[in-house]
Amino acid sequence: MIRTTLICTALFGLALAAPRAAAVDRGVNLGNMLEAPTEGAWSGLTVRDEYFPIIDHAGFHLVRIPIRWSAHVGPAPEFTINPEFLRRVDHVLTEARKRSLDVILDYHNDDDLMQDPAAHSDRFLAIWKQIAPHYQHASEHVWFELCNEPHGNLDAERWNRLAAQAIAVIRPTNPRRTIVVGPVKWNSVDALRWLELPESDHHLMVTVHFYEPFHFTHQGASWAEGSAAWLGTAWTGTPEEKAMIEGYFDRAESWGRAHRRPIFLGEFGSYEKADFDSRVRWTAFVRESAEQHGFSWAYWEFASSFGAWNPETQAWRQPLLHALIP
Repeated sequence: MIRTTLICTALFGLALAAPRAAAVDRGVNLGNMLEAPTEGAWSGLTVRDEYFPIIDHAGFHLVRIPIRWSAHVGPAPEFTINPEFLRRVDHVLTEARKRSLDVILDYHNDDDLMQDPAAHSDRFLAIWKQIAPHYQHASEHVWFELCNEPHGNLDAERWNRLAAQAIAVIRPTNPRRTIVVGPVKWNSVDALRWLELPESDHHLMVTVHFYEPFHFTHQGASWAEGSAAWLGTAWTGTPEEKAMIEGYFDRAESWGRAHRRPIFLGEFGSYEKADFDSRVRWTAFVRESAEQHGFSWAYWEFASSFGAWNPETQAWRQPLLHALIP
């Protein structure tokens, strides 16, 4: 029932939006695997074939696969993707589709592009020039995500221009493929106002990420400066806490309706050092709110430090899973 409800909600007022975009609701990110410098470099996590039936049986319909394409290319000017790595991505995609899971192939963790867009845009476009024809005959259930969380020196003006170029590279071989595009400032909801998309392209889905309040979701995270001081931050679900989240999603929904684009909540999650009961409450409310706003979503993440699956016990963290799939 929830899947049908979300389809109808997402389609209402979005007649120009990609039809496949509205047909997916609940997903999970296979984080810290293929977007590591090399697969397995982060905590030994790799994409295992048995993950896909586990994800399917739990009730998810989508996997978002973050991929560090830029770490697996040859020199300029061709920037040829390593054939062995491409075969690896092919295998992962095949295993996911065996379970009828929808798949997002996400361009992830290109730090050089964020720091110096002018120097690395040619490589970015060259990679998409290879990905697009390679997957041109893939199922419509396979989506392309242009670039995860544009930020840094890849500002709105540069990103809007580069995104349009990448879409133009993809369309000759994939005229109806759903392409996921997000705004700058780490796919922030409040950066949607700067996002510009080709008006005539009706097969685009807009993604945002959500990790608010940040001092709660990232407490104790080694990569977040000052996060040790946030340890002990709880999320109890007060009216004020809920209203803050609703406000973000209200703004995203309003933007989507105004621009006739469906919204995909591509990432949300909380780090393992937060109080577990707070994590469950926050996750359940964010998921419920996203669905009430008509957003499809993918939880960050499957099996690492935000994970709903415990790779050590080989079992779901049941309260967290229940928060996502009640």
